[in-house]
Amino acid sequence: MTAVLQTATVEPVAGHRLSLRRFARNRLAVAGLAVVVLFLLFCFVGPLLYSTDQTHTDLTQVNLAPGGAHWLGTDAVGHDELGRLMYGGRVSLLVGLAAGLLATVIGTLWGAVAGYAGGWVDAVMMRVVDAGIAIPALFILLVVSAITTPGVPGLIVILGLVSWLVPSRLVRAETLTLKNRDYVLTLRATGGTHGRAILRHILPNSVSTIVVAATFQVADAILLVAYVSYLGLGVQPPSTDWGGMLSAGLTAAYSGRWWLIVPPGLAIILVVCAFNAIGDGLRDAFDVRGRA
Repeated sequence: MTAVLQTATVEPVAGHRLSLRRFARNRLAVAGLAVVVLFLLFCFVGPLLYSTDQTHTDLTQVNLAPGGAHWLGTDAVGHDELGRLMYGGRVSLLVGLAAGLLATVIGTLWGAVAGYAGGWVDAVMMRVVDAGIAIPALFILLVVSAITTPGVPGLIVILGLVSWLVPSRLVRAETLTLKNRDYVLTLRATGGTHGRAILRHILPNSVSTIVVAATFQVADAILLVAYVSYLGLGVQPPSTDWGGMLSAGLTAAYSGRWWLIVPPGLAIILVVCAFNAIGDGLRDAFDVRGRA
């Protein structure tokens, strides 16, 4: 039994090291990772180097074009646009990362329990998932936002609760194959509990699926935040995010004030594409069929 359990532990570790090397050879994925790191530094470290007031208005500095004093100009109430891009990006990235991780955790536990239990438990739990997938997440967000005005913590919880469905299906499929492996059967035969089998063997050996799902969930969460904020139902002023900046700058764009809409739009596109590139790279790196 000891040899079986040791093999189950050593093989995933060696496989994950090989996967990391394969990921490092994927130039697009590495570029995506570099973009994410740069935006994290830009949004969380940038305000320490480029300090601006994003709370009070300054009507003497309204709608200024990009220049020496304001590198990306100012908006309709005098906020420095570069500082606002950092401030809004902090909210977008924080909500996207936290909501994506929350959705992945919920979906992972739900899918692992459903796949391991099997039978009627699996059938009932997956019917719940099917029913949830049938309802568009954006529709649920719009309904909730129309009823209440969520802050950053509220957005994180709401996005996490509407985005866990896809990860649960992926983890369930992985669990169905893992629960019949020798090391899991050996654990069960020697009196190991179901919880130990899931936490010590099923989930660690599903880490590749979980990590890939998490990257895509973060990208989807950032887009959902942008959708809701663009419609004016996200975080409220003076707070903002990139979607809120797009909404505020839409009418100004027709007046030639491009600096109010192009930077946040590019930021959303670059970050979402970067997370998708990371997800694709991780999926290829963990793909056993692609290993030499």
